[in-house]
This record gives sequence, structure tokens and C-alpha cells, in this order.
Amino acid sequence: MSGPKHSCGVVGIVADCNVAPDLQKTLMIIQHRGQESAGISVYNDGGLRTVVDNGLVQFALPYEKVSKLCGNVGVGHVRYSTTGSKSVMNAQPLTVTTSFGTVAIAHNGDITNYAELKGKYLAAGTSFLTDSDSELVTKVLSKYMVQYGDPIRAMKSMMKELEGSYALAILINDRLFGVRDPYGFRPLCIGEVRGGHIIVSESAAIDALSGTFIRDVAPGEIVEVMRDRFISHPGQIQKHKAHCMFEWVYFARPDSVIDGREVYDVRKRIGEILARECPADVDMIMPIPDSGRAHAIGFSIASKIPYEEGFMKNRFAERTFILPDQKERELAVSIKMNPIKSTVEGKRMVIVDDSIVRGTTLKKLIFMLRKAGAKEVHVRVGSPPVIAPCYYGVDMKAREQFVANGRTVEEIREIIGADSLGYISINGLIEAIGKPEDELCLACINGRYPTNIPGEVQRFQATLNSDF
Repeated sequence: MSGPKHSCGVVGIVADCNVAPDLQKTLMIIQHRGQESAGISVYNDGGLRTVVDNGLVQFALPYEKVSKLCGNVGVGHVRYSTTGSKSVMNAQPLTVTTSFGTVAIAHNGDITNYAELKGKYLAAGTSFLTDSDSELVTKVLSKYMVQYGDPIRAMKSMMKELEGSYALAILINDRLFGVRDPYGFRPLCIGEVRGGHIIVSESAAIDALSGTFIRDVAPGEIVEVMRDRFISHPGQIQKHKAHCMFEWVYFARPDSVIDGREVYDVRKRIGEILARECPADVDMIMPIPDSGRAHAIGFSIASKIPYEEGFMKNRFAERTFILPDQKERELAVSIKMNPIKSTVEGKRMVIVDDSIVRGTTLKKLIFMLRKAGAKEVHVRVGSPPVIAPCYYGVDMKAREQFVANGRTVEEIREIIGADSLGYISINGLIEAIGKPEDELCLACINGRYPTNIPGEVQRFQATLNSDF
């Protein structure tokens, strides 16, 4: 509840049966990736049928709507807006009818050259119905489909124009494709399910369908997914990768495997390294539920200090991050969380959270613990201080809102009211994830960006090579 908010989740399924129910089920499994809107597009009998609405999957895609969809191939999407408004007009999949047929696109990520490209297309006479960068993706793809008539060639050209992050599930008539940007910012994987294949943001969804995980879509890869097989096409090749570190720290479900690393294992390892780097003399370790739980377990194991659950979470309370202003969000914290007095009273404790962005929610939680009788409240954080905006699909774009912006750790400690504060180091985080530094995007914690962002420092100058 105190961590950063991210963009979306995507899925595409092709099978020898009606895929609409499994698309709906998959979106429920990846609901954590977006709660503003949900949608499904299914192709059947030469046409495309789409259902989208605002809200959680169970409300946006109720049984009576999904039961009217029928087809052997389709795509789905859950959204949290990072570019574009929350209007239902921006709900996905976005669909268009063209001279070559119908197209449905589900997009996770942010197109960093969106404003520049949209201006270029507007000047050329292209019209836009939404303010979403995902609509731009449909316009670019459609242009090249008209020009070449070949989806693979069109997608390779599309990838040359788009900059930033994108994991795409694309339906062109009855053909399903998965596309991942050359840096691999956002996750996308392939699996085998009953009667066919699936592409989806997280592997946990494949498990939920009793399917078999096959592999991740490689950065820069285009995959055509069929019932009995899938065909890989190289789109763009990038020397350096930039997998978003927050996928392991916070975004993804703990039971997912992201680019070869199990999320739960990484989070537990983060906690172990935190205990090594920032030890504390306390009576108990407790998490900020739910995202800090695996980190706290790791901290407890490494420190040999008992693990306790000190907060009771109200799972039916309003999600605080969607409330309209900060004052309402802070008031909602006491409804969402309540300390267990018998656990915290008279205790010295470490509370473990995945990250601190604004710090306001954590400040309120520490106050609640002290009011419940906690003797000492120490804070340990599973990511280094967030100091720079994200332009690649995470809702962290206002530098002035970051509590760590221009402040020392001691100053942050005073603001949130903790007895001590410790963050995992950047090197410690890299060690926990288990990937080389040049395969990770760490821009929000070190200010060095994998791609060219005007006004920001670029990590390295890399040349894109394409076999197109």
C-alpha cells in the first residue's frame, strides 16, 4: 500500500476451445498489476468482439458479459494508468478496424517518445480518440501493416519507431503475437495450456490454468503464438538489457518467475542482505503486509530474530492509492491496517517494507504502532532510496514527491518518526536479484537511464541492431 504503482498486465491465449473464460481467469490472477479497468477481445467468425469497463475484473468483466464472448483466440488487459487519463475510453484492449482486418492490442509499459510521435502522426493527418500512448502503438502498427501487408515486417518497423517500454499482446484477425521491447523493461512469458498456448505478463497465471511455463519472451523478440506451437522472430537486438528491478522488489506476485528468477526467492534474499547490511538489536521482525512479508522472513532467518505479524490487514477496505488526495489516503490507512496490541506492546521491533516513495503512509503506520505500545520502531527497506522519476511504466514521475529527494537517510528517519532507518544498498539489491548490473534498470535509484530521456543522464550509449 505504500509502494509505487505500476502500469498493466497483458495476456493472449489461442486454443482449440473457447478462450474467453480462461482470459477472464488470467486477468484475475494478474489483477495486482492494474485495478482501474479490464478488458477482453476475442476473434470469431471473421470478427472481433470486445468487452471493457472500469473497475476490478469481477465488476468490469462479469460472467454475463464474458459468457457472450466465444472464440479460439483472444487477448486481455488490466490497467493502471501511467500515461493517459482513467477514462473508460483508455481501457484496453484497444481495437481498430482496418483495410487488412481487425486489430486488438494490450500494452504494458510507457512509450517515452509518445508526444513526439503523436505530433508527427497528427501532422500527417492521423486522428486519435484517446490520450493513451497505447493508441499510438495501434496507429504505428496499422501504418506498417497497410504498407507491407505482413505482420512480422510491420512489427519490426514499429519497433524501430517506438522508444521506451512495451510488452504487447497483439491480435491481428485470428493471429496472436507477443512483442517485448529491446531492453526487456516489462515482463512477458510463454506457456502451454489446455489445448493451446498463452503469452502473459507473469508465470503465476500459467500455473493457475494448470499449464506449463515454457520460457520468457526475449527482449526485442516477436513471437507468433499458435495452438500447437510458437514461432520466434528477432525484432530488434539490444546489447544491454534493462529489466525493471521493481518487478522483483514489489510488482510481481511472489509465486511468479521473472526472467529466470523466482520473485519470492529474490525478496527473501533481499531481507537476508538487509539483515547483514543494516542489523538491529530488537525483539521481533514484522512486515508491512503484504508486499514486505517475504523481505521480513528473509531478515528474520538471517538475523535469527523471531518473525511476528504485527498488523491486521482489512482486505475489503478501499485501496488507498486510488483515493483523490493525500489527506484521504492517510485517513484510510487506519481503516486498512490495525496493530495487534498483544504482539507489539512493549516490544522493540524492525518493520520491513519493500520501498519508500512518499513516506506518508509509513509515517502513519509508525505512529499507530507507538500508540499501540511499541517500545522502539526501526524500519528496514527492501529497495534503495527512490530519487529519480520512472519513464518506463511506473507511476513515479514527480521527483519533488520522493521523500528521499535531496534528503539524507537520517532526515528521512526523522520525517517518518522511526528509531532507526536502513535501506538495502544498490550492490546488495543487485546481489539479491542475481543478475548483472547492465541487465537491470536501476534508474529510479541511481538516476542513470537505459535510454535517452531529455534532461536525464543516460547510462550508456548503446546501438540498436536489427536484422530487418
